[in-house]
Amino acid sequence: MDIALLQQRLRTFANDRGWEPYLTPKNLAMAMVVEAAELVEIFQWKTAEESLALDDATRTHLGEEISDVLMYLLQIADRSGVDVASAVERKLALNAIKYPAGLPASKTV
Repeated sequence: MDIALLQQRLRTFANDRGWEPYLTPKNLAMAMVVEAAELVEIFQWKTAEESLALDDATRTHLGEEISDVLMYLLQIADRSGVDVASAVERKLALNAIKYPAGLPASKTV
């Protein structure tokens, strides 16, 4: 996945529709939360086992909602000047320190 290319495609998509003035980090974050709620709704009332055994239609719907959340996250990062790849690498390194391998799950979660 080429993050920079996706961000450029999202900028072009928004520009072509005149949406630029509305796509502030605040508005994008609010929209992302709405989409995240739609993602969560897919799993509402399912057992843990049911959430692991989705049918094809539900999996397709899940992919659409995941895509919506990801696209908003990429736009927030783009408009805020955050390099997503660098931020993820930094966070993974911090998490490795905070949650060292080999500890029981109950000690790290």
